[in-house]
Amino acid sequence: MGLNIWGWCEGGEVHLGISEGPVPHVLELSRIGIGDADTLYAAVRAQGTAGLATALRTDPVRRRIEAHELVFPLPVSEIWAAGVTYERSRDARRDESQGFDAMYLKVYDAVRPELFFKGTGRRMAGPNETMGIRPDAHWHVPEPELTVILSPDGGIFGFTCGNDLSSRDIEAENPLYLPQAKIFHKSAALGPSVVLAGTADPQAMRITLEIRRDGASVFSGSVGTERMKRTVDDLSSYLGIAWPLEPWTALMTGTGIVPPDAFALQDGDEIAIEIDAIGTLRNSVRTIASDWASLG
Repeated sequence: MGLNIWGWCEGGEVHLGISEGPVPHVLELSRIGIGDADTLYAAVRAQGTAGLATALRTDPVRRRIEAHELVFPLPVSEIWAAGVTYERSRDARRDESQGFDAMYLKVYDAVRPELFFKGTGRRMAGPNETMGIRPDAHWHVPEPELTVILSPDGGIFGFTCGNDLSSRDIEAENPLYLPQAKIFHKSAALGPSVVLAGTADPQAMRITLEIRRDGASVFSGSVGTERMKRTVDDLSSYLGIAWPLEPWTALMTGTGIVPPDAFALQDGDEIAIEIDAIGTLRNSVRTIASDWASLG
């Protein structure tokens, strides 16, 4: 069973907790002198996960946090993403590309992965928050992805659920439009917990996607991370080759679940991405408009 870090708001402050597995019944970390991401990182760097596991075994006090506002527990600085790491993603990108299909086949088989910038942490959505869809596009889809969280030293700290929301029509028009297809306000979401590296196997997780509209399920699918072409270590190492990493960088690792071409997100759709070791990330979507100027 993995060790999962959670964040929630209470009394105007962010609190951190830890659970055994993806259940929001947590040991509040302030009980063992950990009050923020920096002290959490220092504790894990000094003792690995052993100290946290011992605290869970010896302290029976648990908090139920379902009624509180969940927040992503770590101060993400930047979000990056990898593409064409599953066969299903390769095929979907090939089919939509209008004559550029060879490009995606080469990326899938190449040594060097496709990596692109997704946004800053300030621009992302957390658990239960609203994500944005572009007003100048009509074919948006969620992309559920296992996401690597890198610690301040660049090592793999843990894993979370990610949603790499994308505009497929913009990308299909021309591959050079990829930044516009991928980077827009609240086009990335992370959460709800972070399972610590070494306590769960990133190549043995199940990712499930469900989209609901007006209370009814309109799409569902699942995939195992063992079908990912590249390892999380490989993807992370390429990201850091020529880009000094900011502390708490997130790296999405690609999707193996793609809705059919006839499907497009609509305002109010609800997206649930579950990874068995992490929990369920829930978000709704709405069109980005002039009234949505705040980055809050």
